[in-house]
Amino acid sequence: MARTRTRLAPVHPGEVLDWEFLKPLGLSAADLAARIGMPLEQIEGVLRRERSLDAALALRLGTLFGTTPEFWVHLQGYYDLERARDHPPR
Repeated sequence: MARTRTRLAPVHPGEVLDWEFLKPLGLSAADLAARIGMPLEQIEGVLRRERSLDAALALRLGTLFGTTPEFWVHLQGYYDLERARDHPPR
């Protein structure tokens, strides 16, 4: 019997930010916004997976969390690519 391979849904960078950084550090979206000097609405949009994570946010997250901005940009790029694969143009 042949096995079919199921793909997992792509993970939005906001989910990584929330579960791997904010929750373990006990930070809220408001805390993050204040620390990096960005509007709370932008942070909340990323955390709700309604907004993309842009280069400016990637730079600030990299500085705050000791990661590279490329880490965040690559998460967003991979998410976007996987979403495009799920909904290819016709």
